[in-house]
Amino acid sequence: MSARLHRLLRGLLTLAIALAGLAVLPAPARAATPVCALACDTLDPSKAQRDTFPVPQVNLNGRILRLHVSDPDDMAWASIDNGVTGDAVWLDRSWDRGASWDGLLGKASIPGTWTGTRTLMYNLTDPVGHRRGWVRACADATGVTCTDWVYPKVCDGSFCDGADPATAAGDDRPVPSTTLFGRTISLHVDQKNGMAWGVIGSGGTGDEIWLDRSWDNGATWPEGSSLGRTRVSAGKTSARTAMFATRDPRGLLFGGAVRACGREAAHQEGSCTAWVRPAPSRARGAADALMASYQPYEGWWHSSWWNSAVAVTSLIDFAQRTGRHDYDWVIARTFEQNRGTFPAGVRSSDAVEGHFISRAIDDAAWWGVAWLTAYDYTHERRYLNEAVTIADYVHQYWDTGTCGGGVWWDRERTYKNAVTNGLYLWLTTSLHSRVPGDTVWGGRAATAATWYLNSGLINGSGLVNDGLTGDCRNNGQTVWSYNQGLAIGAFTQLWRSTGKGQYLDTARRLADAATSSTALTRDGVLTESCDTGTNACDDNQKQFKGVFMRHFADLADATGSAAYRTYLTKQADSIWSTDRDSLNRLGQRWAGTAPNQVDWRTQASALGALTAADGR
Repeated sequence: MSARLHRLLRGLLTLAIALAGLAVLPAPARAATPVCALACDTLDPSKAQRDTFPVPQVNLNGRILRLHVSDPDDMAWASIDNGVTGDAVWLDRSWDRGASWDGLLGKASIPGTWTGTRTLMYNLTDPVGHRRGWVRACADATGVTCTDWVYPKVCDGSFCDGADPATAAGDDRPVPSTTLFGRTISLHVDQKNGMAWGVIGSGGTGDEIWLDRSWDNGATWPEGSSLGRTRVSAGKTSARTAMFATRDPRGLLFGGAVRACGREAAHQEGSCTAWVRPAPSRARGAADALMASYQPYEGWWHSSWWNSAVAVTSLIDFAQRTGRHDYDWVIARTFEQNRGTFPAGVRSSDAVEGHFISRAIDDAAWWGVAWLTAYDYTHERRYLNEAVTIADYVHQYWDTGTCGGGVWWDRERTYKNAVTNGLYLWLTTSLHSRVPGDTVWGGRAATAATWYLNSGLINGSGLVNDGLTGDCRNNGQTVWSYNQGLAIGAFTQLWRSTGKGQYLDTARRLADAATSSTALTRDGVLTESCDTGTNACDDNQKQFKGVFMRHFADLADATGSAAYRTYLTKQADSIWSTDRDSLNRLGQRWAGTAPNQVDWRTQASALGALTAADGR
C-alpha cells in the first residue's frame, strides 16, 4: 500500500469515527518524561495523603470516570468504575494549558471478573523543571472521553488568576513601559498580593494586551503564554488584562515572573516589558527567588552541602522574624530527605554517613546550627535531638594535645581554624540553653570560650583571622565576615546563658571592629576581600556575609544598640537599591559594584541581611 493511500484510508476512518459521534483525540505531542516533586511519578494511590475530586466525574456509556487528587502530595490518579473487561483508564498531563499533552499516563485496563480499575499517581506539576502542569482523567469504554483539566487557574491566598485589577491592594509599575507604533504597554503589580496585570494605552480598536508568566526567570513560558489576552474595544484607546498570580503554593512553584506584552492591530509583531517578580516585602521577595532553586524531591539546593544548611537556616530565620509560614514545609522536607547516608559525590565530595555527618567537621556543625534553629522555631524535639547528635560528633575532635584545646577542622587533624571553633562555641552554649537540666554543654561552652579568647584567633585589631599555624599562633590569613559573625553570635549567646558581662563586651568589641575596619566594611557596606576590584568569590565565600548578619542581628537585639540597627538597615538598603534586578535576584556585592556574581548562595546570604534588618 502506498503511503498516500494509507494516509487517505486513515483519514476516512477518522472521519467515520467522528460521524459516529465518538470523540477523536489528537495524538499526544510527546512521550512522557518522569517527574519527581515530593514523590516520583507512578506512586501507588494507597500512599496518597488525601483523596479529593476537584472536577466533576464523567459518565461514559454507563461507566464512571473520576479524577482523584491529593493536594498534600501534589499528585493525581484516575479511576473507572461500573465497567467491563478491557475498559481502559489513564491520565493526560499538559505543560502548555492543554494544547498538547503527555498521554496515556498509567494506562490500566479492567481485568476479567473486575468492574473497575485505577492508574498509578502522577505529579500535577514539576517544580524541579519549573513547569506548571494540567492533568485530566481519560477513559476508553466503547468511546473515548476525558474529565476537565484540574486547576487551570493559579491561586495564591485569596487571589486567583482572572481577578479584577480594581480589587488590587496597590498599583506599582516596577519596570519601564515599552512602546510600539505609538502604543504604550505597561506592567502593573499588586506587590502585596503578588498579582500582576497589563495595560495598553494610546491605542486603537483591535490593539491587544496580554501577560506572559514564567516559572524559570523568563527562560520559558509555555503554560503562561498570552494570559488574559484582551482587545481594545471600538471607540476606546486603552485596555487592560485581568490580574494573574505569580506564586503557585499548591504546585510548589514560588517566585514566578511576569511581563506585559502588546500588539498594534495592523501589525503582527509585539513588544514586551522586562520580566518582573513581585516582592510583597524585601525579605519575601528574596525568599521567593531563593526557593526557585530549591530541589523539593531531594530536599536541598544542588551542589553545595554546607551551603544548603546555611540556606535553610536563612529560611527559618525569615519565618521566625516575619511570621510567614510559606516555607515551613521546607524545614521538614530538608530534614527527612537528608538525614540518611549518601556516597561521596552525591551530596558532598565526602560521603555523608548519616545524621548530616561527614569528615568535614565544620560541614556537620553547620547542619547542627540549622536544626537548633529549626527547634527554636517549631519546638519539635527531633530537631534538638539531631543537633545534640551532631554536636557530640564535633566534640570528638576537641583536642587539648595541640594548642591546649580547640576543635580540628577535619578528621585528618590538619588545621585548627576559626570557623570550626566558632561553630563549636555557638553550638555548645546554645545547647546549654535548650537542653533541660543540662550538666554537660554549659561546661564545654565555658571551656571553649576561654580557649577561644586565649587562642590568638582574635588579632590586636579585634578581627578574627582564618586560623592557627602549626605552632599555635594566629596565621594572619584573611579576615572573613563569617568567622567574625560566628564569634559575635557565640559570645552573645554566652552572655544570654550566663549573664556574664565579659562575654557581651567581647561580642561588642568584635562587632565594632567589623563595622569600623576596611577589612570588612567599606563606605558603610559589609565587604569581603573577594568583593573588591576584579576579584571573584568562590561558592563558599558567597554565603559568608549572610552568616555575619545573622549573628550581628542577634547582638543588636541583645543590646538594643541604635548604631547596630543602623548598620543592619544600611546593608539591606544597599542590597535592595544597588544589588537587585527586576526578578529580585541578589548578588554577591552588596554595594552593587562589578563584576558581580549571582546565584542561590548569594541569594541566601542577602536574604539573611534583609531578614535581619526588616523583620517583616
